[in-house]
Amino acid sequence: MKEKSPPQIWTVGTLTYTGAGLAALFLWLLWGDFAWTIKQRAVDPVAQLLMKRHGSSDLLIGLLVGSLPNALGMLLGPVIGVWSDRHRGRWGRRIPFLLVPTPFAAVAMAGVAFSPAMGRWLDGFLGSSSPGLNACVLLVFASSWLVFEALTTVSNTVFGALINDVVPAELLGRFFGMFRAVGLLAGIVFNVFLMGQAETYATAIFVGLAIVYAVGFSMMCWKVREGSYPEPPPPPPHPWAGVAMYIRECYGSPYYIRVFLAMALAGLALGPVNSFSVLYAKQLGVSMQTYGYYQAFFFSCSIVLAYGLGWLADRFHPLRLSMVAIGVYGVAMVVGGFFIHDARSFGVFFVLHGVLSGVYFTAAASLGQRLFPKARFAQFASAAGILNGVFFIIMPATLGLFLDWSGHQYRYSFLLAGFIAAFALAALWNVHRHFLRLGGPQHYTAPES
Repeated sequence: MKEKSPPQIWTVGTLTYTGAGLAALFLWLLWGDFAWTIKQRAVDPVAQLLMKRHGSSDLLIGLLVGSLPNALGMLLGPVIGVWSDRHRGRWGRRIPFLLVPTPFAAVAMAGVAFSPAMGRWLDGFLGSSSPGLNACVLLVFASSWLVFEALTTVSNTVFGALINDVVPAELLGRFFGMFRAVGLLAGIVFNVFLMGQAETYATAIFVGLAIVYAVGFSMMCWKVREGSYPEPPPPPPHPWAGVAMYIRECYGSPYYIRVFLAMALAGLALGPVNSFSVLYAKQLGVSMQTYGYYQAFFFSCSIVLAYGLGWLADRFHPLRLSMVAIGVYGVAMVVGGFFIHDARSFGVFFVLHGVLSGVYFTAAASLGQRLFPKARFAQFASAAGILNGVFFIIMPATLGLFLDWSGHQYRYSFLLAGFIAAFALAALWNVHRHFLRLGGPQHYTAPES
């Protein structure tokens, strides 16, 4: 009788998985991602509609929904990233930074949910000294939003690092393909069943999202286990020495500067359309129900493509796949900027934006894991986030100010996306040249400095 071959074993660090163990790991990580992503997919468009209903300008929307999260990422990301890389504890070096902020973030999201009611109370309490009902609502909203974004910034900084620590490197592309598929499924659920009700039931939607996020993320943290890590290097003698070390390690290498710049420009290229698409749709007479169906459609397309793109990223490398994706995206957005003139043409190019940006996100999802030093992943990812944050602080607010000045000509967001994509493609090509000198897809070793 032919002997059965031993079951395949996967390892990452001190962790060892059988097929069943790997399936369980993926299940819980993907469940946490569903809770995270449905919050992320839903919060921004509902927040924009709520703010617009209470008289907000495009500039304020750009500042709160676009610039603020990135400013917080710049301030908190490096601190949390380095702290997490060096932390050693019973629950690992990542899980505590994911679990502790979760319930507080859910409470802050509830504050966003009830900002109209609390704003009305504040307006009545201030009486003749009140700046007005809308101003009071926006003040309460902004305060809760600030706390919410600060806490979710902490989780966002560490989530990718957890994946880097527990998922085998040879499966990262395919895992992120599934990761994207689950996130897109969350987007479909929201856009099909809730987007059409966003203006009427914003409070109930926010409360429901808070509950799903708190329960789902907490369950993931409870079920996923980290391995053992080598002892970290000794801490610097004082904080300023730590800052100098961070700058020297992350920004002392021209290669990593190129990587950070390319990733930031590519992410920035996808931002203009995302920032104001819901307002452009309303301007052209697209109902929120139809807008939700558009998003559900391109999310469905992206789900079909996700695993295959993950396989291609593992096979050919995410850097090469990212270059193709951002190039095609840029051409499509320039064409859209010139040809969108009504609800139907908006739908065509908005779907193209969604599908092509989804291709880029899936292609590039494992890019940091493949290019940064593994032992200091969160540190280098936070350094990339600083440059990304600078761009995203400037772009949404500047674009919002320009759109106010232009009389809300939202088609310019498509043209700007295509323009930035051209610069992103050039930057990624430059990284690729140096990537080949460092060993290329088969023999690449991340430089330590």
